[in-house]
Amino acid sequence: MKTLKFKLYNHKRNRFLKQSINAAGVIYNHCIALHKRYYRMWGKHLSCAKLQAHIAKLRKRNSFWQLVGSQAVQDICQRIEKAYQLFFNYHKQGVKPPGFKKVKKYKSFTLKQAGYKFLGDNRVKIGSRVYQFWKSREIEGTVKTLTIKRTLLGELFMVVVVDNATEPEIKFETGRIAGFDFGLKTFLTYFDATNTEKIESPQFLAQLLNTVQKASKQLSRKLKGSANRERARKHLVRQHEDIANRRRDWFWKLTHELTNRFDALCFETLNLKGMQRLWGRKVSDLAFGEFLQILEWVATKKGKKVIFVDRWYPSSKTCSSCSHVLEKLDLSTREWRCPSCQLVNGRDENACRNIQMVGASTTGLGNVRQSPTAIAA
Repeated sequence: MKTLKFKLYNHKRNRFLKQSINAAGVIYNHCIALHKRYYRMWGKHLSCAKLQAHIAKLRKRNSFWQLVGSQAVQDICQRIEKAYQLFFNYHKQGVKPPGFKKVKKYKSFTLKQAGYKFLGDNRVKIGSRVYQFWKSREIEGTVKTLTIKRTLLGELFMVVVVDNATEPEIKFETGRIAGFDFGLKTFLTYFDATNTEKIESPQFLAQLLNTVQKASKQLSRKLKGSANRERARKHLVRQHEDIANRRRDWFWKLTHELTNRFDALCFETLNLKGMQRLWGRKVSDLAFGEFLQILEWVATKKGKKVIFVDRWYPSSKTCSSCSHVLEKLDLSTREWRCPSCQLVNGRDENACRNIQMVGASTTGLGNVRQSPTAIAA
């Protein structure tokens, strides 16, 4: 499976797609209300099949709901069902049930087998109207789904999921394995059996924080409902999109560089929510989770392996030379001397060495004295 994203041309006919997204938001909120009402009356969960049958009857009497195709309505019901099943299974871990959404902020609708047709070149027919899009690459393979997404700026994008894409895989056989440790001051510290190196984070949000704060202050001073406030809102959204695009571009370049150098990349699983509570905006700017998602995708494409070491493994407290484990190590301590072998260990450098040894022993590329749980992606 492969996902392709294309931007639609700005045209006055795009208002029909935006109306369809608004109609999808109304249907979504109505389905959530039906779920809540059904549970209050009967004390049971409303099944997806009953919900789809009921919404299909309502669509026949509501012309506004008919702006959304039947395939998109089925997808809405199925996504709500998945969200409730996720809530039933993991509510003890803090997962909340799906709730209402503002129609103006509703983002997308999805078409599966029907409702769209590619006409060649850069044209696609959605419903009864033809739209043009920026065709940055060829669509190869069988199209499985087509999603129309609306951004906060009002721009429309077409997301296409294809199967059996005929794209040759690129493989680099280096025979090297590296261990990586995330940090707040240094984005990545890694060890590859020969040397230890550090990768500093550009911290794009910190660079443009003054600009974002100025745009946010200008927005707060505008009269609600005025045209000036809408322009100020879009200006603020553009600043945040610029930061996100810069960060994503740097992630893609970094992941390609690392996967070209190493065949196996070992990381320690992180409690990102806990880190977010401790350090807040700093962790959001570094975006460790987004980086790992991109890295796993690139590694799979190139035939490389990403290995995750159990988060409870004491990588920072274990001496990489003699395997002595400290009883306690504060976060403020950046260097410590091993009481057993008297080696001075840097916190991040020592952690990435241990992660590299554990990952090597897990994949059969090496041997260490302790081998805790590790999961290969």
